[in-house]
Amino acid sequence: MSTLFRDARLADGRVRDVRTASGRIASVAESVATDPQDRVIDADERLLLPGAIDAHVHFREPGHDEKETWTTGSRSAVAGGVTTVVDQPNTTPPTVTGDAFDEKASLAAASSVDYGINGGVTPDWDPASLFDRPLFALGEVFLADSTGDMGIDASLFADAVERAADADVVVTVHAEDAELFDESARERDAGGTGHDADADVWSQYRAAEAEAAAVERAVDVGADAGADIHIAHTSTPEGVDAAVAGGATCEATPHHLFLSREDATDLGTYGRMNPPLRSEERRSDLWQRLVAGDIDIVATDHAPHTREQKDAGLWDAPSGVPGVETMLPLLLARAKQGEISYERVRDVTAANVASIFDLPRKGRIREGYDADLVLVDPDDSREIRGDDLHSKCGWTPFEGYDGVFPDLTLRGGDVVYDGEAVVGDPAGENVRA
Repeated sequence: MSTLFRDARLADGRVRDVRTASGRIASVAESVATDPQDRVIDADERLLLPGAIDAHVHFREPGHDEKETWTTGSRSAVAGGVTTVVDQPNTTPPTVTGDAFDEKASLAAASSVDYGINGGVTPDWDPASLFDRPLFALGEVFLADSTGDMGIDASLFADAVERAADADVVVTVHAEDAELFDESARERDAGGTGHDADADVWSQYRAAEAEAAAVERAVDVGADAGADIHIAHTSTPEGVDAAVAGGATCEATPHHLFLSREDATDLGTYGRMNPPLRSEERRSDLWQRLVAGDIDIVATDHAPHTREQKDAGLWDAPSGVPGVETMLPLLLARAKQGEISYERVRDVTAANVASIFDLPRKGRIREGYDADLVLVDPDDSREIRGDDLHSKCGWTPFEGYDGVFPDLTLRGGDVVYDGEAVVGDPAGENVRA
C-alpha cells in the first residue's frame, strides 16, 4: 500500500505532502495528487523525519539472549523511531570470522528494522572470510582497552586498519588507552555492592585523559593506512577535538550527552558503562559540540543487561545501558525546548550517519529514498518509564526524563509502529546485502 502524508512539517520547517510507493519516497511537494491506492494520513503539520539510523547497538545475539534479542531490540528500535541499526561484534562467539558473521546474519532475520553487521578484530580473527561477507564496518575495534577478549595490541590494530583500508571499510574505534587508567581508584573503593557502591569510582578509574590519547593514536594509524576512522561514543570534549583535528568522524551517546558523574550515586551500577560518565562540565561541553556540529552523529551504544546482572558489586557488574528506544525522543524533547534545532537532530540521527557509512538511499526525505519515516507531534512529550519500553532488559537510565515518541514509524513504506504497538512481521534487511 502507498501512503500519502498530507501537510507534514519537515525538519527545515517546510510543510509538504509526502507520498510513498513500493517502499520508496515517490513525491515531496507542496501538493501531491491522491492515488486511489493511497492510505492518506493527515499529518496536520506534525513533524516528519527520516527514520533514525543507530550506528552502534549490541542486540546480544548470539550468546546472550537473556539480555536482548534481534526481536526485542528491533521492536524497541522502531518504537523509538529507529529504522536501521548496526550491530557490534562482541557477541558470543564474536563476529570475527565468516562463519560467525553467517550465524549472526541468520538470527538477524528476526529484525523489524534494517541492519548492518560489524566485524571485529581479535588475535583469532579471519579477515579473508570476514571481508568476503556483506560487512557493514570493522568495529567496535578496541584499541588498548581492558575489555577482555576483544582487546588487541597496537600491532594487530595497525594491521586491521590497513586491511580495512584495502577493503574500503570504515573502522569504528573504541578509544580508551588502558595504560592511562587510574589503578589507585581500585584501592580507594570501599567495596560496596549494587546501588550502595560508590559508582563514581568507575569514572575515576577509566580516566578522561585515556580517551583523547587513544583517539590521537587511532587517527595517526588511520592516516598512515589511508583508512576512514570513526570514533565510537566519544565522552569528552577533548576526545571530540582530537577526532576533529585528526580528520576522523565521531559519535556521542545519549548517556554521555544527558548524564554526568553527578548522576552516579542515583544510578549506582546501572550507570556503569565504557567510557564512563564524565563531569558535568565535560557533559555540558560535549552537548555544545553536538549543537555546534563538531560531533557528527548520535549513536546509542545500546548495551542492555538484566537487572540481576547489574545488581552486583561495582567491579563485577557488566558495563552498558539500553538506549535505542530513547535516543530520538530525548533529542526531540530538547529541540522542543529550543536547545537544538530539528534540522540538527535530523542530521545527527539520520543524514550524517547515511553519509559517513555510505547508505545512499537512507537518511533524507527525498524522492527515490527509502520510505523510512517517523511522524511525531513535537508538543506531545511524556515521561520515559522503563516499564513502557520494549527492550528485554526492562529498565532505562533515563527514568523520568521527558521524551517525544513517534506517532507512527514506517520502514520501507510499511508501518512497523503505530504509536501504541509494534506491528507487522519482521522484514528487516541487511543494508549491505
